[in-house]
Amino acid sequence: MRNTKTSKAIRMALITAAMGAAAAAAPALASDTHQPAPARQAASSALDARQQAIVPISAFAAAGDMAGLNQALEQGLSAGLSVNEAKEILVQLYAYAGFPRSLNALGELMKVLEARRQRGIDDPAGALPGRAVPKGDALLAAGTANQTKLSGGPVKGALFDFAPAADEYLKTHLFGDIFERDNLDWQSRELATVGMLSALPGAESQLQSHMRISMNVGLTAAQLQQLAAVLQERVGAEHAQRARVALERHLATQTAR
Repeated sequence: MRNTKTSKAIRMALITAAMGAAAAAAPALASDTHQPAPARQAASSALDARQQAIVPISAFAAAGDMAGLNQALEQGLSAGLSVNEAKEILVQLYAYAGFPRSLNALGELMKVLEARRQRGIDDPAGALPGRAVPKGDALLAAGTANQTKLSGGPVKGALFDFAPAADEYLKTHLFGDIFERDNLDWQSRELATVGMLSALPGAESQLQSHMRISMNVGLTAAQLQQLAAVLQERVGAEHAQRARVALERHLATQTAR
């Protein structure tokens, strides 16, 4: 029993050290001018109310839980999310949970906005994308560049050699069409992605990858632990556990290097 406790203590110490090292590394993407101003600011020690609100919205939407999503959208809009930011999150959902969940979630947002209007609440529309999304070969090039920045290097592998169409769709649709839309910063998009993947059993590998990407865009290990706490409090213990395990595994890979 003593050896087990000692091993656990050593393991937690290594993870804590990795968290400190990762935070000190200050990922370069946090200052990337490709992103809107909020993402270029230095990461704070905690997620603000708006950032926290993104997490349950994304998780409930990915799970198809309309009752939970309705409440999360109410809280998010009250916390400072604009209408267009909420739309962006729910449009992005299609890349992770499919068009049916995305369309249903957007329909729920329409219901929430109408109910708030009837109560006399005028939610700010927020910004639209500030530039046109490229088309054709330029879109593929932009998406490839975005994917490389987010991942910290070129994304290659046997899976993409086996199914090159999937590789192209990721680069053009997700990292091109979606991540080129600059009215939602990359940190917010990653908070949304982690929230979505936490709601999808069987997507643990992708969730761990997006813990890494989240830190690449300037989110800290402490903020991602807070994300898991938000899932625990507002969504469910199962979602929170997936997020915690994914973060722990990512940090362990950093320690092992």
